[in-house]
Amino acid sequence: MSEFKIVCTKFFGSTNFYEILKVSPTASDKEIKKAYHKLSLCVHPDRVEEDQKKVATEKFQVLGKIHSILQDDTKRKLYDDFGEFDEEIDASFNWVDYWRSMFKKIDIKDIENYEKEYIGSEIELKDIKKAYISTRGNMDGILEMVPFSNCDSEERIIKIVQSFVEKGEVEKYNSFFNENKSRKIKRRKKWEKEKQETELINMKDLEKDMEKSMKRRGEEYYNLLSEIEDKFVSKRKRMNITSGSIKQKESKSDKNKKKQKN
Repeated sequence: MSEFKIVCTKFFGSTNFYEILKVSPTASDKEIKKAYHKLSLCVHPDRVEEDQKKVATEKFQVLGKIHSILQDDTKRKLYDDFGEFDEEIDASFNWVDYWRSMFKKIDIKDIENYEKEYIGSEIELKDIKKAYISTRGNMDGILEMVPFSNCDSEERIIKIVQSFVEKGEVEKYNSFFNENKSRKIKRRKKWEKEKQETELINMKDLEKDMEKSMKRRGEEYYNLLSEIEDKFVSKRKRMNITSGSIKQKESKSDKNKKKQKN
């Protein structure tokens, strides 16, 4: 199994790209993009605590890679024909920038709204079932795989799985229903510590930091284009790369010459 398939299974319990995005194999580009947007909101690195960013980033990379394959006609056909696409995840590629190039600036409110829409939905029930089966009833793994779940969700998840068992939809794992108490306590303590640390963060400040970061990146890109323009574009009439319009612009060397004459 390729490395990419391994991480797909690890984080989403499947190697099927359409199943991971929860769309039909005949889904349109628009439907795939919409599904990618919704799922990526659940795992966006900007919504998690610092100690969870590594895992969230890996999940985000997987989703970005899947979308980049399915939105490309040639790559999608190869995947549809052969059932796999063995490109490795490019760790140097910025999947956050890729996401932002297609969607508006992420807003904490967007994530909160989607969380309300997701919890209790059919999609969540399917995710819980898939996570239960793929982890063989490992609660730690289930909480990692099911978006927006945490220790406060455990009792509700157990009831949902119990209903699956009673309907004969899943196998009953005793380790899930009779989990070691010390393991539960350890998980709860870890989660409560992280929760307390998170509550100290003012979410408005977080949004401002995100906005500043995006603005800084934009300024760096603008400066880079300006330097390229000064270096390579003709000294008189030139295409203003940063605005996309034709206008007169003096190069730095022209300005220096004028200063020397004065």
